[in-house]
Amino acid sequence: MNMDKIEQLQKMIDESNNIVVFSGAGVSTESGIKDFRSDDGLYNILKDKYQYQPEYMLSSAFFYKNTLEFYKFYKETFNCLNVKPNLVHNYFKLLEDKSKLKAIITQNIDGLHTKAGCHNVYEIHGTIYKNYCNLCNHSFTADYVFNSNGIPRCKCGGIVKPSVVLYGEMLPSKEYNSSLLVINKADMLIVVGTSLTVYPACEMINVFHGKYLVIINKDKTQYDNKANLVIHDKLGNVFDKLK
Repeated sequence: MNMDKIEQLQKMIDESNNIVVFSGAGVSTESGIKDFRSDDGLYNILKDKYQYQPEYMLSSAFFYKNTLEFYKFYKETFNCLNVKPNLVHNYFKLLEDKSKLKAIITQNIDGLHTKAGCHNVYEIHGTIYKNYCNLCNHSFTADYVFNSNGIPRCKCGGIVKPSVVLYGEMLPSKEYNSSLLVINKADMLIVVGTSLTVYPACEMINVFHGKYLVIINKDKTQYDNKANLVIHDKLGNVFDKLK
């Protein structure tokens, strides 16, 4: 680990008072949750286990065409009800308590930023913790969905659908527009644990015009050349050294 970069990051954080975090799957891997595209991620682990490719199984078209198969995959892959926040989530809670961190924009659907106690969290890809009936719009808990047999259904007979953004669906407009607003106002944007390859989420950082853009990710991203500071390392190695 390049300690000079850690010291530089700490200095940037100390100088900033309107920090926004843009987080991806790499933040949750520290809690034991698999990401999607890495060598040991869900795509490579599961691509030979099912009849269909994982990306198709996470599409809106597949949900409505093969609902039972969707739920077999979904329940096996995304049940993180008992997963706890890690030191990265807890560090962001510390920054929020210091009134430095103003918002977290996350691509993750696991709810771990909220579990860590952070308040201003924009879940632009939705969350497993919100579910609704596709007929009467009645709400259901994640426990109800993951503990159901087969397809979870409402009393009215409707199918319960997770409020997660599937392939082929638009990002929720309220969260998306609010995210653009807070990024635009930020004096520091910390992009952490994301390869910045999923559109349109990855393009959101283009509205940042503040002082410090920092990218912390295990691998290179297409936006590295735009950042003031880039750190390629496991997130735990970085955030364990910050205060």
